[in-house]
Amino acid sequence: MSDSVTITASESAETDAGNRFLGRNITPLTARRLQSFKANRRGYWSFWIFLVLFVLSLFAEVIANDKPLLVDYQGSYYFPVLKIYPETVFGGDFETEAEYREKDVQDLITRKGGKIYWAPIRYSYGTVNLDLKQPAPSPPSLENLLGTDDQARDVLARVIYGFRISVLFGLILTVISSIVGIAAGAIQGYFGGWTDLLFQRFIEIWSGLPRLFLLIILASVFQPSFWMLLGLLLLFEWMALEGVVRAEFLRTRNFDYVRAARALGVGNITIIRRHVLPNAMTAALTFLPFVLIGSITALTSLDFLGFGLPPGSPSLGELLAQGKANLQAPWLGVTAFLVLAGMLSLLVFIGEAIRDAFDPRKTMQ
Repeated sequence: MSDSVTITASESAETDAGNRFLGRNITPLTARRLQSFKANRRGYWSFWIFLVLFVLSLFAEVIANDKPLLVDYQGSYYFPVLKIYPETVFGGDFETEAEYREKDVQDLITRKGGKIYWAPIRYSYGTVNLDLKQPAPSPPSLENLLGTDDQARDVLARVIYGFRISVLFGLILTVISSIVGIAAGAIQGYFGGWTDLLFQRFIEIWSGLPRLFLLIILASVFQPSFWMLLGLLLLFEWMALEGVVRAEFLRTRNFDYVRAARALGVGNITIIRRHVLPNAMTAALTFLPFVLIGSITALTSLDFLGFGLPPGSPSLGELLAQGKANLQAPWLGVTAFLVLAGMLSLLVFIGEAIRDAFDPRKTMQ
């Protein structure tokens, strides 16, 4: 079977231009994988949609905030979104931070020709709308496009911040758990023998523990926080890639080039890093999007049960719980469901495209 793949002239020119832009050469195998990934239109466009949404969520403070982005007052520029200014700066009487949503403070600024530049959404994730015309949770309106929750907080603002914290949490957990899982699988598969046997018995016991119940117990004992939850979930998430990497190392460690490296006196760490790990990484990379999905789902589940992030934090799981508790406000549950379903669907499509890109049966002709 030939290792070549049919690439049109335009695709070849595009790839060459990308190589020059990156300032490095891409191997033919990597080029085939990139072409295979782009050929999967659903996964390719899902990647870009997810990337755009994630980048936009990183600037959540600029999109949704109850503080002005910029205040032009008497020839000076102030950035309340970045710095705290007392009300006296704008001619007020109080030394405390100015309440920019109050009409009196706005009048202080505009009375002397000042201008206030707001974010597109004038609510942060914890801002309470005190001017609701009906009891919270209130339905969608021009003021609150997705309505408010049972504490009169803007749902759209909480979705934007909740999306960001969910993805960041999932990415950090995926990276750390992947490093631990790959290292554990590498040690097991490369050395084998008693090392592999004892490690496998430990993993069988550890994976048999009731994970969700243990997480709930630990989360109820310790004060929940972002990093505390990250550490608790890391206790179990590292096993997601351990089995795949272990199998690849068991398969590769007896290849001729590995035996030759040992015979030449090359150290074990060097053999693992240079000769065996690259083969195992191919299988590991195809699983990463699905590990990310599991990490996001785990955080959402804990938040839904009330054992996740601290109260008041923007959370998609907490929004789901509000939808369950307020069936008379269907916009809460529907919004949380659509956001989670859309986010996880995009990640599944990306994972399928990456899996196909690393499948030699689809990248070789």
